Amino acid sequence: MTGHVRISIAAWGATILGSIVLVPVFAGPFLFISAFICAIVTGTGILLQTWRIPRYVVPVVQLAVLIELISMMFLRSTLKFGLIPWRDTLIAYNDQLVRAMDAINRFSAPLPPDSHLTVFAASVIAGTGLLIHVIAVQMRQAAWAGLLLLMMYTVPAATVHGGLPAILFVPPAVGYIVLLSAEGRSRLSRWGRRISGVTQLDGTEPVEASALGQAGRRIGLSVVALAVVLPALLPALPEGVVGNGLQGGGGSGLGASITPGDTMLDMGKNLRRGDNLEAITYTGPATYLRLTSLDLFNGRSWQMSTPPPGTRIEGALSRPPGLNKDLSTVAVNRYKIDVNRNLRTAFAPAPYPVQSVNLGNKWQYDQSMLTITSANSRTAAGIKYELTAYDVNPTEAELRSANTVNEPDQFTSEVPASTPPRIRNLARDITKAAKGNNYEEAALLQAYFRDPANFTYSLNADRRSGMNAIVDFLFSSREGYCEQFATAMALMARTLDIPSRVGVGFLPGTPIKGGKAHQIKMHDLHAWPELYFEGSGWVRFEPTPAQRIATPPAWSMSNDDPVDEPTPTSAPTSTPTTTPTTNPDDPLNPGRNFPDEKGAAGGTTSTNWWNSGGSTVVVSVVGILLLLCVPWLIRTLTRRRRFLRPPGRPSAEGLWAEVRDTSRDIGLDWSDTATPRQLGDWLSEHLPESSHPAVIRLARGVEAVRYAGVAFTDVDLREEAEEVRKALWSTAKWTRRWRARLLPPSWRWYLNRGSAEASDLLDEFDLALARLRTTLLPRRGRHTTP
Repeated sequence: MTGHVRISIAAWGATILGSIVLVPVFAGPFLFISAFICAIVTGTGILLQTWRIPRYVVPVVQLAVLIELISMMFLRSTLKFGLIPWRDTLIAYNDQLVRAMDAINRFSAPLPPDSHLTVFAASVIAGTGLLIHVIAVQMRQAAWAGLLLLMMYTVPAATVHGGLPAILFVPPAVGYIVLLSAEGRSRLSRWGRRISGVTQLDGTEPVEASALGQAGRRIGLSVVALAVVLPALLPALPEGVVGNGLQGGGGSGLGASITPGDTMLDMGKNLRRGDNLEAITYTGPATYLRLTSLDLFNGRSWQMSTPPPGTRIEGALSRPPGLNKDLSTVAVNRYKIDVNRNLRTAFAPAPYPVQSVNLGNKWQYDQSMLTITSANSRTAAGIKYELTAYDVNPTEAELRSANTVNEPDQFTSEVPASTPPRIRNLARDITKAAKGNNYEEAALLQAYFRDPANFTYSLNADRRSGMNAIVDFLFSSREGYCEQFATAMALMARTLDIPSRVGVGFLPGTPIKGGKAHQIKMHDLHAWPELYFEGSGWVRFEPTPAQRIATPPAWSMSNDDPVDEPTPTSAPTSTPTTTPTTNPDDPLNPGRNFPDEKGAAGGTTSTNWWNSGGSTVVVSVVGILLLLCVPWLIRTLTRRRRFLRPPGRPSAEGLWAEVRDTSRDIGLDWSDTATPRQLGDWLSEHLPESSHPAVIRLARGVEAVRYAGVAFTDVDLREEAEEVRKALWSTAKWTRRWRARLLPPSWRWYLNRGSAEASDLLDEFDLALARLRTTLLPRRGRHTTP
């Protein structure tokens, strides 16, 4: 088996083994499809190389084969004459990728086995396989292919909720070792490996020179390099590059995502960093629009429990649990809801409780969670629908007389074992005046959180929603936004034997069109506790302070509780002092103390371009320009250092290296195996005749310094080197000269040289270990002959 065949097969195996880490992310036969496509592409490369096709043509043909295979397998109906990918193929492929990215934003892993997700996964794996083949086989740099395998591993490892099983690190590592072993074996079969210093060892003592030994050294070099580079890069990466969960973050004008995987994380991102884009427009009375509720708290995060299969929406919906009123006597409100395409969510926003909705049987209703979700994996973005909802307003008397006889489910009364006793004690201290009445306890908890003397509303709070975050919120920082207030009250209610969960949705929004409609924006995302009362069902409370929510629901305030004043005058100085914007005609419309349309906090706006993001743009542009100037700067400093050296052998070698690098920068093929005299003759062929004497003097001087065995301190070749360098520069086209300034091609030579020297250094380290082993652990049975 020839070397390129061996490396090609190893590259295919490394790709497939590396793609196993995607199994927890995608479902369906994507891995087998990807293996088949990669095998055909690899076989094409092997065949073309066997026919000695030019190296640069092989990847182009492989890419064409890859496109044809994906088109034939997934987009056959769009092919022209049933064979040639055409414009319709590109459009269909783009649509598949858009749908796949939308599904990734909506669902947590594992993703459903939809065809567009299979196309996406197969394209990513096959494309990665082609790049690995190009790097390992065409460029003969197998060690660098490990970066692609590392990327394939780190993306799902950093985005799958809870991380990947440790065992999944093994397949990519094995694939990388196999690839390096194949490359090392091919290198040894061609040239052998240089081993210096062997004569110092006992001839019978073996020195590690196997392909696996070489692979181990290269892996060690890669690990050391990554350990040095990654810590310097990761702190500068923005949130979302390495995030938690397969969820989309807000911001950048791309809308926002609210997904089942980590609803709290999505809400926090959209409130803190997202653009305040339009989300929903609706007609009808002002109301909260629910998305879902989080009923499962395991001490680490609030999540949705796994609900039973939903009921397809056909006609009137079933009665919400616990709502035992005669619904025929309850008023019904009608709504028309228009969800903007900026909002990507798997849930259809709706008020509580919904009577009927005309979304059709492509959507389903979960009675226990009170959520409306898609039955065919689509989002609510861009949909319009009408619904009717009961106008349920429980009275204080009804809630006060309610008793929870039966728990509504198995989750909403569960208190994690990790709950500190001081949370239970605090809840009992706050509600001791309630004398065991659940409604009074809930009202006292709400009043406690809304008291500005106790807590401060702030978006700069702890971004977690687990037990540690709740403890910090209650006893240390005492500041947070709706997430902290809602989760803390829900947990404390459970410690008082009140079933509770966290509702997530939108505030009523702002009246538009003269009050005939309401507009909800992304920053109207909100969380609140829902407490269960027999007869009234799930009842919303509002512990978030008046800085955010002007007035809590009327039913949530006991007659013994003081009414909140929706003014921020008593707020601590750490919060913005801008008066919240409220509408007196709409008591549900909240004041705001969070990022506004311009992204500024406290509802204040800034017309200063520099403070409104201009500084970030300028700094980014300057940083990019400086980064682009790094090769030019290093090249310039290296040239200056070479010409400043005093006469002698180091100076002559440095000036010769400068002529070599200049030749490579302008596109000439400098030979590392030629002698100075041969290179001088070669330079004379490419330079004007006026520079030939300088070329001859420079080449003869380097030859004398290099081979005479004497350090000629009086040999000064700086003038000759400068004249030759200028002559080389004058022969190049202006485009080549600018490229040589901005991105000198000689850099690639130094990169390859550095890799080779690093391998040689590791070889020397290996030999040193062998010598140490020979000295300290002499072989048994060794004897000296007289």
